[in-house]
Amino acid sequence: MALNFLDILVFLVFVVSVVSIGILKSRHEKTSEDYFLAGRGLSWWLIGFSLIAANISTEQFVGMSGNAASHVGLAIASYEWMAAITLVVVAFGFLPYFLRAGIYTIPEFLEYRYNASARTIMAVATIFIYMLLLGSVTYSGALTIRTLAGQMGYDVSLLTGSMVIGIIAMLYVAAGGLKACAWADLIQGSALIVGGAAIMIFAFIKLGSATEAAKVIDINTGAVAIETFTKDTGVIERFMSLNKVRMNMFLPKTDTILPWTALLMGLWIPNFYYWGLNQYITQRTLGSQSLAQGQKGIVFAAAMKLVIPFVIVIPGIIAFNLFSKDMQAEAAYDNAPVIAKYYKANPNTAIVEVAQAPDANTISNWQPGRFMIALYENEKAAKAVKVQNPFVLPLDRAKFELATPSAYTVFASDDKSWRSAFPALSDELDTYNASVLQVAKAAGKITFTEKFIAYKYDTALAQLLGKILPQGVGIVGFVLAALLGAVVSSLAAMLNAASTIFSMDIYKKYMSPNASQKSIVFIGRLCVVVFTFVAIMLAPQLGNPKISNSIFTIIQEGQGFISPGILAVFVFGFIIRKAPPAAGVLGLLTNVVAYGLLKIGVPSIQFLNRMAICFGLCIVVMTIITLLKPLAKPIEFKHNTSIALTTSKGAVFAGIIIVIITLLFYVIFSPLMVAK
Repeated sequence: MALNFLDILVFLVFVVSVVSIGILKSRHEKTSEDYFLAGRGLSWWLIGFSLIAANISTEQFVGMSGNAASHVGLAIASYEWMAAITLVVVAFGFLPYFLRAGIYTIPEFLEYRYNASARTIMAVATIFIYMLLLGSVTYSGALTIRTLAGQMGYDVSLLTGSMVIGIIAMLYVAAGGLKACAWADLIQGSALIVGGAAIMIFAFIKLGSATEAAKVIDINTGAVAIETFTKDTGVIERFMSLNKVRMNMFLPKTDTILPWTALLMGLWIPNFYYWGLNQYITQRTLGSQSLAQGQKGIVFAAAMKLVIPFVIVIPGIIAFNLFSKDMQAEAAYDNAPVIAKYYKANPNTAIVEVAQAPDANTISNWQPGRFMIALYENEKAAKAVKVQNPFVLPLDRAKFELATPSAYTVFASDDKSWRSAFPALSDELDTYNASVLQVAKAAGKITFTEKFIAYKYDTALAQLLGKILPQGVGIVGFVLAALLGAVVSSLAAMLNAASTIFSMDIYKKYMSPNASQKSIVFIGRLCVVVFTFVAIMLAPQLGNPKISNSIFTIIQEGQGFISPGILAVFVFGFIIRKAPPAAGVLGLLTNVVAYGLLKIGVPSIQFLNRMAICFGLCIVVMTIITLLKPLAKPIEFKHNTSIALTTSKGAVFAGIIIVIITLLFYVIFSPLMVAK
């Protein structure tokens, strides 16, 4: 892939337009309400597009399409389709409480319902989680930039990509706050949907002309096979032949990514937390002109949620069909240090060989089946090697020397497809790991795990961008701009939310209760700058394959430390009006402790199921406290706003239709229907 003058021009015009409009539409932010809540003047169409733009980032384009490329397939769309139902509930179940209270932040509502301690616990915990989110979103965008630049022949580091993304977002958020975000999101939200649709169309066109493609033949084992086609085979017929088993919304209960059991409750927890109680999302609705405008905006976003899987998930599925070999080759860079450790742990292995700076001819003629660790003097030289064979592992000498596993290290993989990708290795590892486990058990030692990956699934988007889009007509530039806009809009939303929580829930609450409006806005802008550089520094660290092979999973699992507890505390507080302040405080703390203990003590429990357990435990704890010491009188949610609070009847009708359509999707893509 190469960028021509037209692509570059389209890209630059888009970026300049987004930043300029964001700043120009928010030139008069003098009060905290102006800066943090857009003066409570957002219309429904701005709210709707802003919700989608804040949500859909390269986290989705990279992470969700990456999950779709794996055995998970269409099932990952549950994050989107279940969100459509969740949004409808939030519009009519949560939003009226928040707007009536006149709050700036979601943690502030906990003081309104419980006490200041509950507010502070949520505020501090949320800021820490936002550090992870800021880094994750920045990393996913930087990864795409690095992969695309590599396809063009340039070496762009994750740090450089992170700086580009972070500084663009920082410029207009620091200048204009929420209003700048909302107007920039209008452009970016529209562009990302159009750009995603373009990727999907050209992906189908490419699939229609392919002579062979990869398919996952069993979602239980992840086994992969290659299927060939004749010119007469239609593109839809090809797609279904390759992906029938992956067009299923219900994965086995043993699945580590999204088991069907998680759909019963586990997935609802992050959904309701994210769309109803997550500051960087709800801040848009807190800035509504009225309750009716907020509800219309949320329902509009729910309608767009029905479309998102078709422009993100389907292309990810096709990416694996077309470019599985390329994804496997990309995995070589992550596997190199792991294979080096295995070679040192088991020097008698017959499937690993070390070569000193092999020439291009040796690399190109290396036969799959045995690994070659290709050693080079420095990291730059190792990265310069263009890997086409996943069994060729470029590695700099320093990292090879440092690859020293303990005697209790086992080697495994979370990737279901790795056994079919590396059959000789998997067979040898079964024997090797069994001996290590036996030795560790006899010595009373715990084992450490080093992980291989079969495919770099998170490169699915970059593979599509680099190999399916038509060159020389500006489409590449537009799609790249839309993707950059997607990550920038999400990063901007998080920066704005984190600065709002720190400014209103910590600075104004504890550090300077009598602070002037001018100083609060200044602190908000300063926070944006500080949080931006935290994101830039953290992002490159998330590229470590030891953490996870999916950035999307990192984000979802990380939020589990707070989301079940926050949802439990809010829902319980809405329904049980006699719940005392202590119930809110202990509900929040219970989740943090229980989730951490389950993660460490019982890591085999899939994280969504872990969330469901923690949610139930929080409800039990809060119920006991309420029974022992209920409030003398039920809490009253006082009216503390001047905006209109009349429910939109049109939004109610549209919401019902959206729920029905969503349920139909689950019927259409159920195991029974897919098997036909």
